[in-house]
Amino acid sequence: MNEDMLNVFLNRHSVRSYTGEKIPMEKLNMIIMAGLSSASGSAIRPWELIVVRDKQKLIDMSGCRLRGTSRMLAGADAAIIVVADESRSDVWVEDSAIVMANMHLMASAIGVGSCWIQGRLREAIDGESTEDYLRCLLQFPSECRLEAILSLGIPDEEFPAKAPESLPFEKVHINKY
Repeated sequence: MNEDMLNVFLNRHSVRSYTGEKIPMEKLNMIIMAGLSSASGSAIRPWELIVVRDKQKLIDMSGCRLRGTSRMLAGADAAIIVVADESRSDVWVEDSAIVMANMHLMASAIGVGSCWIQGRLREAIDGESTEDYLRCLLQFPSECRLEAILSLGIPDEEFPAKAPESLPFEKVHINKY
């Protein structure tokens, strides 16, 4: 077993509060490369990544979710939005989720805090869909559908690793449910 990889999983947390310190470009590029190297059904890669570092855009994006789960974007150093052309693949949602998961895990592995902000099928504070809210702000084409936003920043606190014995092994069923 590769214990380093397992430690990445056990140490991953959703980070919603950041120091304000800039993420070094080499680390941001590593997160992007983790997304770009993701598995994709039939290697179609229907997704596109929109990287936002402009502070005003991040503040404006913080209203993209009704329940306030996107407010952290106002304090983030960056965000990566994953959109995909649904006409290119019937598994665009799954492919986009893999991209998000790879970037989320890479961020954790290199000391960058991140939080997955679900966008697909969600509502913005102004009553429109999160997708339409972000499409207007970020100008992605109408054929692209929103999956999610990855908020990124230097964490302002440390989190303990999950203890392997705390994992919900009762959810594992062997040979039958």
